[in-house]
Amino acid sequence: METAATATFRKRPPRRAPCRTVPMEGSTNIFAHQIETVEQGISELLVGRVAGTTGLTLEVCDFPAPVGALCLIRSRSGRKTPAQVVGFRSSHTLLMPLAETVGVARGDEVTCESSRQSVGVGRDLLGRILNGLGEPIDGKGPFHVEQYYPLIRPGPSAMQRRRIDRPLVTGIRAIDAMATVGLGQRLGIFAGTGVGKSVLMGMISRYTSADVVVVALVGERGREVGDFLTKDLGPEGLRRAVVVVSTSDESPVLRVRACFLAAAVAEYFRDRGTDVLLLMDSLTRLAMAQRQIGLTAGEPPATKGYPPSVFAMLPQLLERSGRTPTGSITGFYTVLVEGDDITEPVADATRGVLDGHVWLSRGLANRAHYPAISVLESISRVMVDVVDREHLAAAQIVKRVLATWQDIEDLVNIGAYAAGTNPQFDLAVFGKPLIDEFLQQRIEERVTMDQVRSGLLQLAGTLSAKSKQLHDEARVRQPAGVR
Repeated sequence: METAATATFRKRPPRRAPCRTVPMEGSTNIFAHQIETVEQGISELLVGRVAGTTGLTLEVCDFPAPVGALCLIRSRSGRKTPAQVVGFRSSHTLLMPLAETVGVARGDEVTCESSRQSVGVGRDLLGRILNGLGEPIDGKGPFHVEQYYPLIRPGPSAMQRRRIDRPLVTGIRAIDAMATVGLGQRLGIFAGTGVGKSVLMGMISRYTSADVVVVALVGERGREVGDFLTKDLGPEGLRRAVVVVSTSDESPVLRVRACFLAAAVAEYFRDRGTDVLLLMDSLTRLAMAQRQIGLTAGEPPATKGYPPSVFAMLPQLLERSGRTPTGSITGFYTVLVEGDDITEPVADATRGVLDGHVWLSRGLANRAHYPAISVLESISRVMVDVVDREHLAAAQIVKRVLATWQDIEDLVNIGAYAAGTNPQFDLAVFGKPLIDEFLQQRIEERVTMDQVRSGLLQLAGTLSAKSKQLHDEARVRQPAGVR
């Protein structure tokens, strides 16, 4: 007789599985697909029973399902609870439920539904909203699945990546002018709470030149999801977007899964020859979800309580963006910095992998300067490769004036600076209002790259002319012997 704590290989009624046509590279496509089919068939014969609970996990004895496998817990009342294998402890397999566990009891049957994590994708995904399982939650019914893409897969190899040499227009004047983004680049949006991060993401998703936009909202409050979809993204942005949602009250497994699901959807459209913009909000909440999973599975806490799996997972996800021979994925990943400290563990680890970052300043937001982008603290490591020399030189002129203003701002505010003592200081006082006017942008304002470039060159020209005038006046004021 089968005991309550023992798993068995029990024959279940055959189930017709959908055709999984996952693109693979190399000459072993057929063998890899055959291996996957065999593993899938074996996993669907696994049956076990709940033996106990530890914290957020359920324990099943002698249940040899692999890590990441999706399982189904059938309670005696007939309720079905999905769960995912997150680790092992001695002879126990640890499962973390994807839904509420109320009603699950010792001895309930556990079956392995799938040993490989994948998501159904297709062209009909555009304009749809999905949950962390890849199921539509927008009330529009199912969509046509063309292929199944794996959730966990390595990014393009270093030799397959094409050089980033073309710009991607975000429609944000401050970014396109001062930290120009390249097709296939990965940038972080670093911000504290309440400085306009969601509004900036919505503007980028509406105004970008990318063909397809994939948005992952991870760990957000339910109210904010609705606001983002209706106010920030809007019908115009949703028409060419795929939105993946996993709110803060859902299982940490679903929150992590939602991020990798969004990456898989972006890869599908990239493989179809399109330029994809991937917006992920936020990496910090992803790290927090993985911290819950890791600590529950028995990982030792490391920096600020984050286990090693968090810092191993971040590059695995971020490296999936990039430019390949078929298309590109340009990634924007938001990072919530605690206390506006950019050196906190997740932010520090993320900056080492990304190709640049955009810093949102609370000081600018408090002065109603939107978008609150601090251009001196923002950087695009590929800007030099995607803009011409005139654009780059003009941006450097503006940055030098802003840096000078930053040095003398306190003196000006307390009235300790006297005009005419230093031409560079006088230029900063003159140019700061012009630069602020150029960098600010209304929510409904859309700008093209040509408009950004012409405006930047005009601003730099005005600053250069004023600088020459101030230096000439300074030489005139100097005594003849000094000159």
